[in-house]
Amino acid sequence: MVSKIKVDEIESSQSGGNIALNSAMKLKGYTTSQINALTGMSAGDIVYDSEVGTIKLYNGNRWTPMAGNSFNFDLSYLVIAGGAGAGSVHGGGGGAGGYRNSYSGETSGGGNSAESTLSISYDTNYTVTVGAGGSGGAGGTSNPNNGVAGSNSVFDSITSQGGGYGGAGYTSNQYGGSGGSGGGNGAGRTGTAGAPTANQGFYGGTGTSNQNASGAAGGGGGGAAEAGNTDGSQQGGDGLVSAITGGNVTRAGGGGGGTDASGSRAGGDGGGGNGASVGTGVSGTANTGSGGGGGGGSWGAGGAGGSGVVVLRYPNDATISVGAGLTVGTAETADGSDNYVVITGGTGSVSWSNA
Repeated sequence: MVSKIKVDEIESSQSGGNIALNSAMKLKGYTTSQINALTGMSAGDIVYDSEVGTIKLYNGNRWTPMAGNSFNFDLSYLVIAGGAGAGSVHGGGGGAGGYRNSYSGETSGGGNSAESTLSISYDTNYTVTVGAGGSGGAGGTSNPNNGVAGSNSVFDSITSQGGGYGGAGYTSNQYGGSGGSGGGNGAGRTGTAGAPTANQGFYGGTGTSNQNASGAAGGGGGGAAEAGNTDGSQQGGDGLVSAITGGNVTRAGGGGGGTDASGSRAGGDGGGGNGASVGTGVSGTANTGSGGGGGGGSWGAGGAGGSGVVVLRYPNDATISVGAGLTVGTAETADGSDNYVVITGGTGSVSWSNA
């Protein structure tokens, strides 16, 4: 039989017949498997499940928890890596950083559905790293340069890959894979984009050269591949919208390709930098993981990629502690029954209490 409630000391008041409890009630504690193996129970028996930290009541047929797991909680995350830098001199646009999202009902990168939430333990440290954006390729007719890939962002077991670099003009087949794929170069070469990381981003485009313009490709975004133009240069792929912080925010756009044609080539929605027709491409927006825009004309430098971001959302009876080395863009904020925090830079650890 399951042992009954024990009270160490009970003091009966002489006035009014009240009973005062001078110490905590003691329930017999079992592991979950031990509870499931118990026999001879009666409806109304109660025990303490020492694995999940909750009281369970036997209702005559099964053990029913009286509350949720008090040792762990479910957390939703949005982890975006740094966007890549674009190539110079008709350079390909930088790819967006890898986009991983577990917020219910939304989309993760590369057309993937939302990932599973994580089970988080109280009073436990979890590593966070926010990836930096890659630098753009230096300009100059005599020395065109590829962009630099973005850096990875991490939360515990979740790693988003940095965006793939954009290729430089006037060079052999140049491209960058990973995260959202970087765009291929133009200016007399046909540069083919590398493969993006599965379920984190989309392909960049293939650079072309024709008699009217030397157009480079746009970088892939978190939500879409690059978009072509008739003169050979291409727009960056669009990013993705998330409401994990309460309102809709679009992030992880690919950078536009550089060109000789009039006008710039737009970066993808969500912060992708525009590719230039002359001069330096536009950098991706900070903390969106977006790619930089390709350098234009015969000397333009590539734009830098935007830095990544880590957003964490969890029940509001949990309180976060952010360790040294991390930069908080939005401090712990309530939204309905949840809290969220936005971490915008650095490397360090976070933990939660339920005090």
